[in-house]
Amino acid sequence: MDDPSVALPGGADPAERTRELRRAHAAFTQDGRVEAPVRAVIARSWRRCARARVSPECTPRLELAGPELRSYREQHPLARVLPLFRDLVGAFASDGAHLLAVCDARGSLLWVEGEPATMRRAEGLGFVPGAHWAETAMGTNAPGTAVAVGEPVQVFGAEHFSRRVHPWTCAAAPVRDPRTGRLLGAVDVTGGDWLAHPHSLAFVRAVACAAEARLALLDPAPLPPGGALTALGRDEALLTGPGGREVRLGRRHSEIMALLAHHPEGLSGEELAIALYEDESVSPVTLRAEMSRLRGLLGPRAPLSRPYRTAAPLEADFTAVTRHLASGAVSAALARYPGPLLPASTAPGIVRLRRRIEEQARAAVIARADPGLLTDWVSSPWGAEDIEVWRALAAVLPAAGRTAALARVRAIDAELTAPPQELPTPGSAERGRTATPTARTPRGRATYRQPARP
Repeated sequence: MDDPSVALPGGADPAERTRELRRAHAAFTQDGRVEAPVRAVIARSWRRCARARVSPECTPRLELAGPELRSYREQHPLARVLPLFRDLVGAFASDGAHLLAVCDARGSLLWVEGEPATMRRAEGLGFVPGAHWAETAMGTNAPGTAVAVGEPVQVFGAEHFSRRVHPWTCAAAPVRDPRTGRLLGAVDVTGGDWLAHPHSLAFVRAVACAAEARLALLDPAPLPPGGALTALGRDEALLTGPGGREVRLGRRHSEIMALLAHHPEGLSGEELAIALYEDESVSPVTLRAEMSRLRGLLGPRAPLSRPYRTAAPLEADFTAVTRHLASGAVSAALARYPGPLLPASTAPGIVRLRRRIEEQARAAVIARADPGLLTDWVSSPWGAEDIEVWRALAAVLPAAGRTAALARVRAIDAELTAPPQELPTPGSAERGRTATPTARTPRGRATYRQPARP
């Protein structure tokens, strides 16, 4: 199976692939059949085009021109990173065979730049600033499909739904607001068959990431009145105040602040105690003592009581991740996910929240079926033994790169199905005791229970 986002896998013959795709395009436009070697991402796009009643003979519509176009471009957020696009893509396109294009979130072209002769060819196609190249208007094409699915994509030759675009190949990646995850548009490189190489998709993805990083520097997100809580991938959270002062919290205080950040409406003393303590018989005095120590540490920024709540709105890193996931910005979510929430915590409320965030993230990664995102997940400490993600990665890799992933799947599966073994505990040689595996998680990790002391 081909990489779902790369037009040509390694070793493919462009001429033969072109002929096969033309036959497949003809079959689909005649009776709706999807034949090999059409990739899944293209097949889904073609079906969306058919549902939207896009014609294979479609031509683009010019939506904006003259002063209206100039005014719209000047006010668009991507105008601030156009110099970056020109710096990074300009040299790439200056050989005369390729164009730099930038579109908005609706798929309307804002800028199209390149060597004059190539620009004239593009103008004949209607690939010009102000033209509407959304997937619902022009069918499958890199900028339009990238904003439709919210992920980087390459489109090679006859993978384009419009027959007029078959001589071209393009690669595009969406650009999002680094603060909110809102889709701003996409950056695209359009040209000849050379762009079908996997490196061109990686290049345009890197350009989009650089643009998002530049936007973050140009317009850093203001801290909310309560500050920011950093709790992902660390056992002790960091609380940053609006003035930039940082306070490192102990483990119990980290749990309290994370729970209150997750419940801005507040928690009663009983609700907070249940979320904090595994032992339900813990006295309310214990919680009040912890809150008293937290007030001494934070002063005016300490939580309020009746109910317990943050003194002012508090932005937590894990809420930013879940917000990105909810908007479909999976890449942006993983970029802000350095690890599980307070991984050493056993507080019931934190354990539930940690599991929920991790499951949302991994489900989104699996559903996206992007080799880069899947590889990032299994390369992380928390995803190294995640057999479901390894299987998803093996399914989308080209044949040449699939062997190692399948071997890892078999190794994890063998570990999961192996009979439990008794493992020695510290000091068990002297006491003659062992620790017995009690369960294996879906990702292949074992948990252990110490036997009761005699």
